[in-house]
Amino acid sequence: MIDEEGEQKGVIALGEALQMAQERGLDLIQVTDKVDPPVCKITDHGKYLYSQKKKERKANSKQKVSELKVVRLTFNISQHDMETRVRQAEKFLTKGDKVRIEMKLRGRERALKQFAEEKINKYLEVLRGLVPIKIEQGLKKQPRGLTMIVAKE
Repeated sequence: MIDEEGEQKGVIALGEALQMAQERGLDLIQVTDKVDPPVCKITDHGKYLYSQKKKERKANSKQKVSELKVVRLTFNISQHDMETRVRQAEKFLTKGDKVRIEMKLRGRERALKQFAEEKINKYLEVLRGLVPIKIEQGLKKQPRGLTMIVAKE
C-alpha cells in the first residue's frame, strides 16, 4: 500500500487500509492487480482520475497520426499544373502524411487508360526527384478513374 504522500507502507490488510483511508477522508484505490498482493494507494479519487487523464493526453499528443491527403490530376493536365501538384504532394509527404493520387477519367478518356497511366508515371518520376517515396497501393482502377497511394520512405 502507498499512502497519500507517496510513501510505501508495505503489505496491509484490506480492512485496515480502508480504515486508514476513511480516517484521512480519502479513497483507497487499487492501482494494479497484476501483482500479488495488489498495489493500492490512498488518494482522492477525483485527483487520481484527473492525473490519469492528463497522462493519457500527454501520451496521445506525442503520437503522429498520418492523414491521407488527396491530389487530383486531370487527363489533360498541363506541365505547370503538374509541377504545382508535385509541390503540393511534396509538402504533404514531408509532413508525414500519405498521398492518394487520383486521376478522374470522363467520357472517352476512359478508353485511353494507358495514356492516363503514363501521365501518372510521369508525375511519380517528378515527385521521386524531390522526395523518396514508396508505393503503398499500386495503380488501381476505380469506377471514375485511377488511384494510387504513396508515402515517404
